[in-house]
Amino acid sequence: MALLDLLGRRWAMRILWELGQQPRSFRDLQACCDQVSSSVLNARLGEMREVGLIEPGEGGYVLTGMGQELLRCIAPLRGWADKWAQALEQQSGG
Repeated sequence: MALLDLLGRRWAMRILWELGQQPRSFRDLQACCDQVSSSVLNARLGEMREVGLIEPGEGGYVLTGMGQELLRCIAPLRGWADKWAQALEQQSGG
């Protein structure tokens, strides 16, 4: 599935998450994702623009309607991930 391939690439989910909070410029995204190289960030932004998830807007890059819908669809995974992390912590005695 092309979507899972895109979302599985380094930094893709983090970039979507950051853009879901507010519009961000390239430099702002680099600062939010402190270990991403400019070449990887540029590649991810290009890929997400090409498939219609983000676009340039006022204040930097913004999610398109499809990008916003995607974030709403994957939001339940965060709740599951939190529960999973707690279960792992309990298993390890933390």
